[in-house]
Amino acid sequence: MPREFLAGDAVIATRSLEEARDAVTRVYLPHELVGPQDAMDMRLNATSDRFLTLGYLTYQAETELRMPAAEQWYHINLQLTGATWASRTDGTTETTPAQERGLVLNPHQANTVRWSPDAEQLILKVSRSSLESHLADLLGRPVTEVVDFDFGLDLTTAPGQALLRSVRFLATELERPGGVRDLPMARSQLEAYVLTNLLTAGRHQYSDALAGRDDATRLGRLAPVLRHIEEHADTELTPESLARVACVSVRSLHAGFQEQLGEPPMAYVRRIRLGKVRADLLRADPRTTRVTDVAMRWGFFHQSRFAQQYREQFQELPSATLHG
Repeated sequence: MPREFLAGDAVIATRSLEEARDAVTRVYLPHELVGPQDAMDMRLNATSDRFLTLGYLTYQAETELRMPAAEQWYHINLQLTGATWASRTDGTTETTPAQERGLVLNPHQANTVRWSPDAEQLILKVSRSSLESHLADLLGRPVTEVVDFDFGLDLTTAPGQALLRSVRFLATELERPGGVRDLPMARSQLEAYVLTNLLTAGRHQYSDALAGRDDATRLGRLAPVLRHIEEHADTELTPESLARVACVSVRSLHAGFQEQLGEPPMAYVRRIRLGKVRADLLRADPRTTRVTDVAMRWGFFHQSRFAQQYREQFQELPSATLHG
């Protein structure tokens, strides 16, 4: 049976259903908790920094958690002992036997998870801004949408085992006196390693790109256009100039974008530029940076329209990103 991780970061040990629900709400997210009243042996240990929370959780009773969409967070449940049975809004279901399967709770899906009495988990809570910015760094291009992970994580594959080992190692190092808890740069690097393993172990719309499988064939003549947009997003881009890059007519360019990407060329340009703004804001010092200056650098001169477009794409205002 696995040991209790992060014992020095105890949040609560309780037999009360209400106290258990309140503690998990504080650390992770609001939810309904169904289980035996005052008949569990729940323990929650957790530690957090700005972008990531790592916790150990067990209820030692049959329980059910009903959770709304987390919106700005991803939750990753890694099964150590016991099992859970889970479902989400789109009808997908999963079972997580110990050491074999885990779950990724996406920001836009509500979830229900039923725990076996002997279930124990390590649970990561990762901010959207952190995970999507890290993925963008790995890909070398902006990520402008939720990473749509498959519900289940296979922990028996080499990438899945690497993820589980890296999370356990992070927990062990956070427990160790003189470990990464006292070395912010080392902690940041280790957390980045965990995120890389998560993005490699989980299946999502960026998996092929991460694995180096080029999509140039699928995109055909759009491939050089997309590279041009990425490399020249801070310059004037028009349908006419993009059509010249593709060596097609403007009409054919529009048709290609609609067929392959489901949007017009300039809508794609705007998404890329908004992603560039977000990346700059996440790296910026809020004490010396103005959102207006960053927006104008990437071609957004109408500030109220820019703020509305940014919020539609990232579900928060640019000022929240800067000061987050």
